[in-house]
Amino acid sequence: MLTVVKVGGGLGRGAGDEALRALCRVVGDLGERHPLLVVPGGAWFADAVRDADSRFALPATTSHHMAVLGMEQFGWLLSELIPGAVRSAEARPAAGRTTVLLPAALELDGLPASWEVTSDSIAAWVAGEAGAGRLVLVKEVDGVYAEWPARGDPIARMTAAELGALRPAGVDEHLPTLLEAATFETWVISGRDPARLAELLEQGTTVGTRVA
Repeated sequence: MLTVVKVGGGLGRGAGDEALRALCRVVGDLGERHPLLVVPGGAWFADAVRDADSRFALPATTSHHMAVLGMEQFGWLLSELIPGAVRSAEARPAAGRTTVLLPAALELDGLPASWEVTSDSIAAWVAGEAGAGRLVLVKEVDGVYAEWPARGDPIARMTAAELGALRPAGVDEHLPTLLEAATFETWVISGRDPARLAELLEQGTTVGTRVA
């Protein structure tokens, strides 16, 4: 079963360098045994686009394309950090290798060009196009929480409609719409404990939030 793994850019911010490196080592190892397609987040590259947008009031289509180019740059970085990774401009994994998607050339049909669509929604769109069985959104936190700042344990299971009603921090507004029509399962898990991604791929479940 193909798994699309969106690696959130927040893992590489500040003091998170080693967390990102550790995750990438695990992703490289898992890609030898499981079909994996990595979709990069925007990371600090997208942060620069947000700053430019706020300063110059860019048209939505311009800032959207710039943000996707930010994902592309983070994808190049991930492909260097993930052992044995290959890069691809298409939503098609290579056998026995972790594939990092470089999304700049994708025609993202049907996705609005706005800040309501971030790399989470693009990863969900890619999962649908690639016929994936699972989408994993790897973030800095353990899953989706009922309130923010996070308290206690994340919500273990929820529907796409419940996700849309909750509108949690760190999840873009368009994602629930895509997940309502999805044929794949979706998980939100922490990338600061890479063992959780391994557990999910090997055993089918882990600590985090499953969106049905």
